[in-house]
Amino acid sequence: MPRPDHIVVVVEENRSYSSIIGNSEAPYLNELARWGASLTKFTAITHPSQPNYLGLFSGSTQGVSDNSCPHTFRASNLASQLRQADLTFAGYSQSLPFVGFTGCTSGAYVRRHNPWVNFSNVPASVNLPWSAFPRDYADLPTVSFVIPDVENDMHDGSVSQADTWLRDNLGRYARWAMTHNSLLVVTWDEDENEDGEANQIPTFLVGEQVRPGDYAEVNNLHGLLRTLLDAYGLPAIGHSANARPIDVWRDGG
Repeated sequence: MPRPDHIVVVVEENRSYSSIIGNSEAPYLNELARWGASLTKFTAITHPSQPNYLGLFSGSTQGVSDNSCPHTFRASNLASQLRQADLTFAGYSQSLPFVGFTGCTSGAYVRRHNPWVNFSNVPASVNLPWSAFPRDYADLPTVSFVIPDVENDMHDGSVSQADTWLRDNLGRYARWAMTHNSLLVVTWDEDENEDGEANQIPTFLVGEQVRPGDYAEVNNLHGLLRTLLDAYGLPAIGHSANARPIDVWRDGG
């Protein structure tokens, strides 16, 4: 698969594929789906939120099955793998009060949506507020996560509010990525129905090396982690070792 210069992953909250695709309250998200690759059979791992964030970041729920806080782990994860290879990672959380904050909540920020803060092998210096996101996208880390706060990720606010936030704050990056060997990934932590079996979530990939279209390959958040690791030749970790990388690339991978 291609090796993007930069990957930005945005995680939204608690919506199923059918709640977003074709929804008139999400015009920008549906535009991204048309611009890039839309995964039509992509699922989360479990319920509730926190185990899915941990699974995407480390390939394991780390034994967590709820939204409790705080936790501390030493396991390998996306950030530690990148840093060991002399690559870079940062997490940008909206409403995080200051760099390295470890509290469970602060206003509309919640730690349960910020997995890297739980890992002792990830330095506090990469736990950043959204305001630190570079204006010059060439200065972005190799891989970064963007976590909107609960007012703008569909958790407490509306679909329309989250759609507008994403357009206003990352729309320019999405366009830039399409001509600068970079990638934007927008995914969700879980669907809104904790009693259902599907847990099908929307996931879009937009970038210069992406072949646009709908892709019905069955995959999940562990496969997305595998894709991020494979892009930089890094070893698979946790359950990502048993997952298939996403294949939506112009050169066929």
